Amino acid sequence: MNDEKKSELDFTIKTYAKGALRTIAFAYKDLKENEGGPNHEDKEENSKIYKIEEGELTLICIAGIKDIIRDEVPTAVAQCNEAGIRVRMVTGDNKITAIAIAKDCGIIREGEDEDECVCMEGPEFNEYVGGLVNKDTKEKITIMGKEGDKEVIGNLEHMKIVRQKLKVLARSRPNDKYIMVSGLRQLGDIVAVTGDGTNDAPALKKADVGFAMKTGTQVAHSAADIIIQDDNFASIVKACKWGRNVYDNIRRFLQFQLTVNVVALITSFIGSVIMWESPLQAIQLLWVNLIMDSLASLALATETPKDDLLKRPPYRKKEYIISNKMVKHILGQSLY
Repeated sequence: MNDEKKSELDFTIKTYAKGALRTIAFAYKDLKENEGGPNHEDKEENSKIYKIEEGELTLICIAGIKDIIRDEVPTAVAQCNEAGIRVRMVTGDNKITAIAIAKDCGIIREGEDEDECVCMEGPEFNEYVGGLVNKDTKEKITIMGKEGDKEVIGNLEHMKIVRQKLKVLARSRPNDKYIMVSGLRQLGDIVAVTGDGTNDAPALKKADVGFAMKTGTQVAHSAADIIIQDDNFASIVKACKWGRNVYDNIRRFLQFQLTVNVVALITSFIGSVIMWESPLQAIQLLWVNLIMDSLASLALATETPKDDLLKRPPYRKKEYIISNKMVKHILGQSLY
């Protein structure tokens, strides 16, 4: 193939890639008599039959294939951003195709891909953050997961830059995804990973929450915490909404329970000190507990999630389930 044809071919592939299309080349070769047949006894000769040197194939055409993005995906990505969840795309596609798909999904804005460290390739990312090293010996780790808690990022300062800027990681290998998860967790982030293949299993297991697609492999299902039955990214938003709703319901229930308990204890204590006997008898306390346990759980724990739950940042990882605001409400309502 001459230089002019190569340039034309490169232009065609890049044009398809910018349109979020993956390219497939169709080519053929005329085989000689008995070439590639099943009657060869020499194993070494057989291994050479399927090795085709450059220039031996005749190119017929270049075709483009595209995975249609579901209509609800851009909205789901926007909801994640609003909820304080950063969406990063890690794919094996080439950089141009990955950027085009990320723009269609709303992961990156127009022109944002030209900024430094926003879009990177797997080998470039691995070298930039220094890969994974042993915390004690500083030796590079090649088998991910083998060192356990001793796995740390080689260049943590560069990882902090990646944490702030990176949105698309193209031409990624399984180890790159694992290093990404390890680095983000080392910086204190809560990481959720989606995957469907066997190669995604280490990253799914390493993440705080692993989402596996229903059509994925059994290995991915075993490594994941949640299996998405409809293979839809929008279901992750639903899971986030329900998770926040359950957490809020638990907080409401605790606030009500503690308020009633504080009132009952104060009343019993003051009554015992002043009147030498508790104004609430044991049977009355049991009735109070029965009513507040059953009715409060039905009223507070069955509230359905609302879209407003996704319009606030997530809770911090080490935040107490009983917040300072709840303590103020409990004391104030008890006194009232």
